[in-house]
Amino acid sequence: MISHSRPSQDEYFFSLAKEISKRSTCLRRHVGALIIRDGNIISTGYNGPPVGMSHCVTCSREGIPSGQRSELCRAAHAEQNAINFAAKHGNAVQGATMYTTHFPCSWCAKSILNSGIIVVKFLFDYPDAMAREILSHITVEQYKD
Repeated sequence: MISHSRPSQDEYFFSLAKEISKRSTCLRRHVGALIIRDGNIISTGYNGPPVGMSHCVTCSREGIPSGQRSELCRAAHAEQNAINFAAKHGNAVQGATMYTTHFPCSWCAKSILNSGIIVVKFLFDYPDAMAREILSHITVEQYKD
């Protein structure tokens, strides 16, 4: 008999978020996100340029500390892409949970809150005080491997 340890839902979804992040073309940080509703994957996303645009060859935020001047980056973030792709394909995210490799920035936090996602689970922290304030209206949990 083969002994098999079944991963918890959090372990499973975070392993998928990490795998999704490998598709990122960002030169600074690879982020993956997925949206779960009723135990099912609704949408996924990773950070990279908008559809049809070329990948970055240099970073416009080179030398700028994390959490600052995000408007200089032309990439769409993983969380934004997951929400946008759900909308594009007609998948409602109201009441859903988002799993993401990194704590969302304030831009993504606004989209998360406005989309109706009610839980965000993340692996790695990100220094954005405004995002913390915005997301204080829903459940946010850091997962410890």
